[in-house]
Amino acid sequence: MKIQESAENYLEAILMLGQQNGQVRSIDIAAHLGFSKPSISNAMKRFRENGYITMDDTGYITLTPSGLEIAERIYERHQLLTRYLTALGVDPETAREDACRIEHVISQESFEKIKAHAQTKQ
Repeated sequence: MKIQESAENYLEAILMLGQQNGQVRSIDIAAHLGFSKPSISNAMKRFRENGYITMDDTGYITLTPSGLEIAERIYERHQLLTRYLTALGVDPETAREDACRIEHVISQESFEKIKAHAQTKQ
């Protein structure tokens, strides 16, 4: 299922924050992405309704298998594209910013070719 870039960013943020902090709440996502708490709350409601996350009684957010699949795909793209661009000589900060934009629009075929090329160069 194709979801919007903003939704991919939210799910990726949940994954990253979960890896860093162990637990994730809406306020953590708001701080990480620089969005308002109400915007995050609305997004989390939609994600619950669409089966991408669960939220316990204390407000902790967990990715469901479908949410985790999307988050991991985007995170892998972000990491690999950042490394690839940096290896080409792009400034690390620029590489991170560009990777964040590219990760949402690159086709799976093109990403797989870049991934294979990057692995042969290691």
